[in-house]
Amino acid sequence: MTNLAPEAVGQADSARPRTRTRDGAPGPSSSRARAWASRRWVLALAEAAVSVAAALGYTLLCTRIGINPMNRIGQVSGLARMQLFAAVLGLPLLAVLLYTAYRGRSGRHRTVKRMVCAALAGLSTGVVAGGVVVALRGTPWPLGGQEGDPGVLIDMANSFLSGEGMSGIYPPGFPGLMALWAELRYDGLGGAGFALHDLQIFFSALVGPMAYLAWRLVLRPFWALLIAVPAAVLFLDPIRPYSHVVMIVLLPLLGHCLMELRRAGTRSTGALLLRGAGMGLVFGVLFLWYSGWYVWAAPGVGLLFLFLFPWRAGAPVVKRALAYVGAILVTAGVIGAPLLYQMARLGSQTPDRYAYLSVYADPAYVLGWASDRAGQLTYLNWPVSGEMAGQSGFALLLLFGVGLGIGLGMRNVMVRTAAATLAGAWLARFWFASSMAQEKAVQLFPRTTWIIMYCLMILCVLGMMTAVQRGSGWTERTLRRAAAEPGAPIIPPRVVRQLSAGMVCVVALFATMGASWSVNRYMPADPTTNTMGLDAWRAHTIKKPNGACPRFAPTKDCSDINVNVWKPNKDDGKIWCANAVAKDWPAVCGRKAPFKDKSTE
Repeated sequence: MTNLAPEAVGQADSARPRTRTRDGAPGPSSSRARAWASRRWVLALAEAAVSVAAALGYTLLCTRIGINPMNRIGQVSGLARMQLFAAVLGLPLLAVLLYTAYRGRSGRHRTVKRMVCAALAGLSTGVVAGGVVVALRGTPWPLGGQEGDPGVLIDMANSFLSGEGMSGIYPPGFPGLMALWAELRYDGLGGAGFALHDLQIFFSALVGPMAYLAWRLVLRPFWALLIAVPAAVLFLDPIRPYSHVVMIVLLPLLGHCLMELRRAGTRSTGALLLRGAGMGLVFGVLFLWYSGWYVWAAPGVGLLFLFLFPWRAGAPVVKRALAYVGAILVTAGVIGAPLLYQMARLGSQTPDRYAYLSVYADPAYVLGWASDRAGQLTYLNWPVSGEMAGQSGFALLLLFGVGLGIGLGMRNVMVRTAAATLAGAWLARFWFASSMAQEKAVQLFPRTTWIIMYCLMILCVLGMMTAVQRGSGWTERTLRRAAAEPGAPIIPPRVVRQLSAGMVCVVALFATMGASWSVNRYMPADPTTNTMGLDAWRAHTIKKPNGACPRFAPTKDCSDINVNVWKPNKDDGKIWCANAVAKDWPAVCGRKAPFKDKSTE
């Protein structure tokens, strides 16, 4: 069967050509190199190192871009310089990949492709992080300044710095890290905002490497890249870079765990306990980092677990499988215990009553997202209706790919994991949305948009992968000539390598275009526009630690530095309808607005 991607994780390269001395014996240097390369962890570690170095290296390079981010000409120049940097770094990588596809040996090309895919994954979000560096040039404050969600995170970090501990049921991982970094770098209390500035950039850069490495647990490099790059670029929110990366890596990790569960009969109890403890550690840390995605994934994956558990494999296998699952649950439970305790104690006291544009839209629309920085959009003109029963051409192509995944790949555990997550999140979405009017609570149901769309993307890519694999197998069986050498492939391997290299180049082009789109949204914009650029604009309007305004401040009267600890908002039992002026509240919210429009005063 022909595959358009290199070997799976850890697959040995048995066909690697050997370097020999004049007498025909393998050379000592090549023997040592083969010995190192044959170890599973060496190339895996190299992929991780290359991906992280590409992401952070590009981000550091963007600190050399000297423009004024507060005017559009400066922003465009900055965006262009970033693309120039991406081309200078990326084109040589693609050139080496194409050269080895056409001229290199098979084993060398596979290694090169692994490293190139890893580097491209890092560059994809390195561009986004570099864009944040450009947008915040001249100010030490983060996107959002001291208002909105960034302001809440700063207050939560101040709570840690003041010794008050966790802030309600919000995952404590990121605010706790903010507090630690503020203590180490910015003299503690009062420095949480500056710490958030650094961590927004750092973790935005790492989303691509984390997504790619998570998918490498279950897929070959090309297919891992094909899911990781679009997901990282599309879902990354630099204001809260910790949130969506948990969703991105959670799905492949769940799929990997279910695969390990099915292999319980081939591993010893000790090995399963060790692997389960390792996965429990990862799940526990991710839970403290951001727990919301567990809620949406749990219904479908929990049901799928019952179907995939080896109930009929015999008592020894069942016991080993239970040991694996128990190790995961116990380890994750111990690590996540502080947050679990807070949820059990305060969960019913913290309903979500904040509505915005995505709450007002058709709940069956799951292929787009609008935050409370919606600009001129309203629920009357967004989302834009497509050509086919409101569905766009992109939606139809995506659904076609999903059909391939479900129709051809249901034997694949990752396909089942994505499909089960999709079904569970879909039901949860409409359960909470249908109860909203009666319960007067949103309960974050619009956030299922992201995980549903992510599952659709996963199923589409896996559908294409399965179609390619089955199609190549069918071609090999159908077109083989009777006179052909037995076992000789009909499709030359070199052609497959060349086509695969071309597809990697296309993904790289998409990454640069998509990352630039993402960066452009966060460039500073006047507050009257009510766009996502408002968050960068706010960062330029707060005083620096020395009391002076930032270098490119749009106003002479900058805001003072506020130091507050987190306090829960008073719950009035009513939905707050953002993105609606006072006169529209009766039509949107069903009640009179508790404020007056400033324009009418």
